[in-house]
Amino acid sequence: MELTFYGVRGSFPSPGRDFVRYGGNTSSAILRHEGHLLLLDAGTGIVRAGEIEACHNQRIDILLTHLHMDHVQGLGFFGPLFHPGRDVHIWGPPSTTRSLRKRLGRYLSPPLFPVHFNELPAKVVCHDASWDRWEIGPFAVNAQLITHPGPTLGFRIQAAGKVVAFLPDHEPQLGCKDLPAGPWLSGSALAQNADVLIHDAQYTQKEYETRVGWGHCTPEVALDYARKVGAKRLILDSHEPTRTDAELDASVARLTTQELPVLAAAEGRVYTV
Repeated sequence: MELTFYGVRGSFPSPGRDFVRYGGNTSSAILRHEGHLLLLDAGTGIVRAGEIEACHNQRIDILLTHLHMDHVQGLGFFGPLFHPGRDVHIWGPPSTTRSLRKRLGRYLSPPLFPVHFNELPAKVVCHDASWDRWEIGPFAVNAQLITHPGPTLGFRIQAAGKVVAFLPDHEPQLGCKDLPAGPWLSGSALAQNADVLIHDAQYTQKEYETRVGWGHCTPEVALDYARKVGAKRLILDSHEPTRTDAELDASVARLTTQELPVLAAAEGRVYTV
């Protein structure tokens, strides 16, 4: 598998010269394997992803962790949705009150968006993700609710004997003095022994002290989490939008260990899994 990030920020986009190397778009990534693409989240980064990679595929699959604005705000500008005959499948967290299509339609409709969901030229199929394993082309996918405000999924994606765990917004430390081990740890079944763990690392410890319950993590907790689940590589994601390139460099340098490589997600960088 190959992994490319197209959006790495949490909360809102951050353009500017201090954010060039890591990028300023909100959450979006692509996994590639055997000519198939799997898009992860639909923040502003998905617009560029659609221009570069997804425009030639007849079928497109998008996994949404949750429906907060920074994870769906690029969806209405995703080029393939405006191509007649395209088959776009969107997978997201289930709800007991509204289907995924109706919930997304609250954004993709006036006054928030000028085009109604039902007016899009592509054929759009929305799926409430199940807890059972399902297959999308060569990818086997598992989903599970994780700790973040509102229904939020983490994903475990397998192909060619490799595992990517995608938990970009996650607060596993909520209510804990120390991270628990085993099944009591939020998302542990998804991240267990993952070859690559993509995990929230939005706040510094000082920032987190005033933002408990907001659904995010610190780099230090993300590293502790990665160790507890036995991940082989950690990629820090959902960067605080005010965090500069230099500050992200410092975070990675501080956390890197010999037994567990630590990287910060950067737009356009290709990672081999």
